[in-house]
Amino acid sequence: MQGASTGIVYGGLKYQARCIADVRADPDHTTFLAGTLSLKEENEVHLIRLSASGSELVCEGLFYHPNEIWDLKSCPYDPRIFSTVFTSGETYGASIWKIPELYGQSNSPQLEQLVSLDEHTFKIKCILWWPLGKHDKLISIDEGNLFLWSLDSSNKRAKVISQESVGMLHNLSGGAWDPHDRNAVAAICDSSLQCWDLRTMKRANTIEHAHVRDVDYNPKRQHILATAEDESGIHIWDLRMPKFPLKELPRHMHWTWAVRHNPEYDNLILSAGTDSTVNLWSVKIASDDSTPESPVDSSRRLTDPLLNSYTDYEDSIYGLAWSSREPSVFASLSYDGRVVVESVRPYMQKK
Repeated sequence: MQGASTGIVYGGLKYQARCIADVRADPDHTTFLAGTLSLKEENEVHLIRLSASGSELVCEGLFYHPNEIWDLKSCPYDPRIFSTVFTSGETYGASIWKIPELYGQSNSPQLEQLVSLDEHTFKIKCILWWPLGKHDKLISIDEGNLFLWSLDSSNKRAKVISQESVGMLHNLSGGAWDPHDRNAVAAICDSSLQCWDLRTMKRANTIEHAHVRDVDYNPKRQHILATAEDESGIHIWDLRMPKFPLKELPRHMHWTWAVRHNPEYDNLILSAGTDSTVNLWSVKIASDDSTPESPVDSSRRLTDPLLNSYTDYEDSIYGLAWSSREPSVFASLSYDGRVVVESVRPYMQKK
């Protein structure tokens, strides 16, 4: 179904953009960080806050960033710290940044670069923070390696604890850190999804033949994750039975680029892609879904899990973020730099 948009639009991003992140560590406001991707202009990071009335999006801070931002994550335990992966021509890098304390009192405050993660020799794809609170480890993923770092942000230091190569035949493009197990990470690799044990830096599990562009763990259900795939939309997996997905959600008309589980309501999932659409799903994983190891049978597809399609976009959507503080609210970012915040509350009682 399609619903008329009641979304709140933020039009302050002047350039193209792909990255938006919820500021989980801000307990008092619904806040997002968004970063631009301009080849020729000075790039920016915007700190965007939903007003107390919930009726408008306000730019709380605007910070210059030296290069095109391809990945942006907010630190889960400090609202002023975030990471970026960036490129400039043939060069690429990754850094941890801190927002200056008096950022609201200056026209062009300078970000403080805490740490540069400069051990990579391959093109860096993403940085992962363990999502549930303070943890002094970071993961960075480049095209051929996983790095586990020890981060000391107060002393502006980071050192590599361990590193593992995936081999010449593989090509990594992203990943997610398991919120239920700080030693488990899922890495997107060519036509598979690889689960790694950080204690041994070895592969523990693999989902084959999955052309994945994004992956996200269910924060409330252990062993359950969702993948966004090129041609088949969303797949829901139980990692204990990786041969077949538990659910298939095939509704996107083109590449599915992003998937996000709701931080509080374990049945709600967002997906977005290059068809300029955000889909809201209600997917119930019953206990008996996790017993037979068999393909998704046709009877499970009869109940349409799609709650709503948000279609009033003019460009591809690469960025999705639920609000941790207000779990019925999400932000989406289309490539033209348009941020839209929507409430899913009207659809939450329908399934």
